[in-house]
Amino acid sequence: MSIKLITIDIDGTLINSQRQITENVKNALKKAQDKGVKIVLCTGRPLTGVTGYLNELGLTGDDNYVGTYNGSLVQTVSGKIITSHSLTYSNYLEIEAMSRKIFTPLHIHLLNLPRLIATNKDINRYTVHESFMVSLPLSYRTPEDITPEDTIVKMMYINDPEKLDRSLSQLPEDFYEKYTCVRSERFFFEILNKKAGKGQALADLREHLGLKKEETMAIGDNENDLSMIEEAGIGVAMENGAPLVKERANFVTKNCNEDGVAYALEKFVL
Repeated sequence: MSIKLITIDIDGTLINSQRQITENVKNALKKAQDKGVKIVLCTGRPLTGVTGYLNELGLTGDDNYVGTYNGSLVQTVSGKIITSHSLTYSNYLEIEAMSRKIFTPLHIHLLNLPRLIATNKDINRYTVHESFMVSLPLSYRTPEDITPEDTIVKMMYINDPEKLDRSLSQLPEDFYEKYTCVRSERFFFEILNKKAGKGQALADLREHLGLKKEETMAIGDNENDLSMIEEAGIGVAMENGAPLVKERANFVTKNCNEDGVAYALEKFVL
């Protein structure tokens, strides 16, 4: 059965170490689109952090889709929400209180307010880094300023890798049972609705489009891509990917600096 839908991670997968989509990758994706294959970027970023890449690939309009916030949202590239798995206000209270208990800075993505919210006056440099990376303005709010009217799509513990390691070692086991938790970078620990994840985004989109599992393919490199790779009919890991991802994938392609996405498409789609 032919592949009709491909979900692709961005950082370390679609783009190379210079943060560019190479001409070989662009050409392979264009050939796949010409065959009627849906190309869907699936990322931890919000839509604002993906728009440039979508435009570069010619993915526009309400018949093209994107998975954002590590699968918490599936939406059209124009912003229409298809599925949403957000955090509740009581989730926020628990996650924020835990950040103080384990001495780790926190920042928040609100769906109703397109900006990154820091709840620490001494804003962590990794929060500033994310603000620039995903093209979201940054604001400070006290923890009390977040209200039940806010739609919280993602929360993140952030810190220097060694400090974050120590903090995360203090999290109770039931924390992981309540939430989807992904270490998207050594300095980012993302906390999502338990139903959220890139694998769930692929499943939601597959159902929306009326496709079968064997008609789907997923390509990624990091552990936050693992659920997506396992959910796909063909799960592809980048050679530069995390060991666990490569172990669980059906196929390991070349690294992101050697047109790994194009190599995988040539093998399975084109």
